[in-house]
Amino acid sequence: MIPFAKISALLFAAAAATACGGFSDDERRIINGGEGEIMRVLTTADRDDSLTLRRISAPLDEKAVASDDFAVLRRRMLATVRNPLNEGVGIAAPQVGISRRLIAVQRFDKAGEPFEFYINPEILSVSGEAEEGPEGCLSVDGVRGSVARPRRIELRYRTERFVDTTETVEGFTAVIFQHETDHLDGVLFIDRMERAEN
Repeated sequence: MIPFAKISALLFAAAAATACGGFSDDERRIINGGEGEIMRVLTTADRDDSLTLRRISAPLDEKAVASDDFAVLRRRMLATVRNPLNEGVGIAAPQVGISRRLIAVQRFDKAGEPFEFYINPEILSVSGEAEEGPEGCLSVDGVRGSVARPRRIELRYRTERFVDTTETVEGFTAVIFQHETDHLDGVLFIDRMERAEN
């Protein structure tokens, strides 16, 4: 449970950022900076990165989602998670230094297994017995471990058109959603790990 005071502070910060166009100047520098499309992935091996990864992310509003900065962030996050040198099945904005509630998930439950983006995602409920399965993370280099997670979730989020949507997700894709939404609350899979795997 997130303390009310922290939620209020995050909402205030998000409102302040929105007043200047949705993203702060620091966020814009990260979104539009660097060379090429692939963004630097923050890792637990770096102290400053770790502090950012442990923050609770602020929500995105409609103005931010409609901005050019959002389009660039979306494109670059997708390039980053699909990087052949460090490929993943999901990515959260905090992993590239943007503490906002945005994730991309590979939908193994859909034809073609596309990556899709979810704005302000929230897991409303989980059901079914938790099953252990292997997990890794682009931000936790060299570590894999077994994590027990339910295989069915009820998910609420905003689409890229900012439409409020609810859906049920099952199987491995539900596990990815849980892993990525954890990032938005500063939680890493190693916090939930039952045991390390070789």
